[in-house]
Amino acid sequence: MIGLKGTLNVIDNSGALLVECVNVLKQKVNNGWGSVGDEIVCVVKRARPITASQAASATAVKVRRGDVRRAVIVRTKKAVRRPDGRFIRFDDNAAVLLNNKREMLGTRIGGVVSADLRMKGWGKIVSLAPKPSIGTVVL
Repeated sequence: MIGLKGTLNVIDNSGALLVECVNVLKQKVNNGWGSVGDEIVCVVKRARPITASQAASATAVKVRRGDVRRAVIVRTKKAVRRPDGRFIRFDDNAAVLLNNKREMLGTRIGGVVSADLRMKGWGKIVSLAPKPSIGTVVL
């Protein structure tokens, strides 16, 4: 459950490291709380530093500290109940940044994501994410 002022790690290669939620979009049912697969508006709190070689190249960092961006929540500490009765939870809260067309800002994903994203229309994110290891604990 991510709400106002909630912080999330960014697991794509857009250049942001930490974001803070300022709004949960289109969520009338859950009173402003976001879960896995929900879109949020966030502010970049910490980003990778831009070096002199990156400033002139095409691989420049796409976001800076203070930028307001949209993101989709891909992991939450709060357990999410699946239809078969299992509960899935992660060690941290994480997000992937989006552009205005609801496309991923980065090109890679650096951590596991919830499989529930596929049901909510974020299949591209699930396909780019690495598969979880055999020893992953599911509660």
